[in-house]
Amino acid sequence: DGTLVRRKCSLPQAASGPVQRFTNIEDVFTCREPATVIGRPIVLVDDVVTTGATIAACARELRRVGAGIVWGFALARG
Repeated sequence: DGTLVRRKCSLPQAASGPVQRFTNIEDVFTCREPATVIGRPIVLVDDVVTTGATIAACARELRRVGAGIVWGFALARG
């Protein structure tokens, strides 16, 4: 719905190793409308999870602005 958006570009994750993936995606996402998530449970859905870096970064940002529990689901594992 556009509540969680990229604040800056990051390098492509596909060619990165596990440590690089977490470093590369750090501080990339921001919550545009924190009031809409405060105290609410959130479900994140990703197409493919390889290391979990993207879902972890998104969940970290949502928790930072006050979201309740955050669940992450993926359609496939890479």
